[in-house]
Amino acid sequence: MMNKPAACIALSALVLLAGCGRKDTKEVGEFKNDLYGNEIKVEALSDPKVTGVTCHLTYFDRGVWDRAIKGNWFEDPSNSSIACRQTGPIVIGDIDRDKNGETVFTQRQSLVFKSIAVRRVYDPDNETLMYIVYSRKPVDGSAKMSLSTVALYGGDARWADGTVVTLSGDAAP
Repeated sequence: MMNKPAACIALSALVLLAGCGRKDTKEVGEFKNDLYGNEIKVEALSDPKVTGVTCHLTYFDRGVWDRAIKGNWFEDPSNSSIACRQTGPIVIGDIDRDKNGETVFTQRQSLVFKSIAVRRVYDPDNETLMYIVYSRKPVDGSAKMSLSTVALYGGDARWADGTVVTLSGDAAP
């Protein structure tokens, strides 16, 4: 059991962390899913290098009662899900085109080690952007992840230099 000073410090840290908002996402939904005050949060995430694509990220946010009962004050579960869609004309900026892709977003799920991240990977053969949300701390030996894709072919998609995306990989005027 936690003593009073430790509980006060933990609660203060939670309040401070809760106030640290991120500018690259916008919370668009939330709902309580049990009696302990735990919530499912839904955030809209815009890709900073690809306009016209919006990803919706869901994750679990533990309530104060759940933290008090289970004792692990500084950690949220790694579970998350992502869905990305074209929400306007797509303009692709200077993205990393190698197989590793690049990180678009990260969010802490614990005070120290655990975080979830969204990575964008470009598939040139299929003219598709893939967005993967995953936990950076393996849980029970495996990282939890979810994938969403945005097809560029046949849509309103251009590279930043004005060339149209085509399935053959050739630039169209």
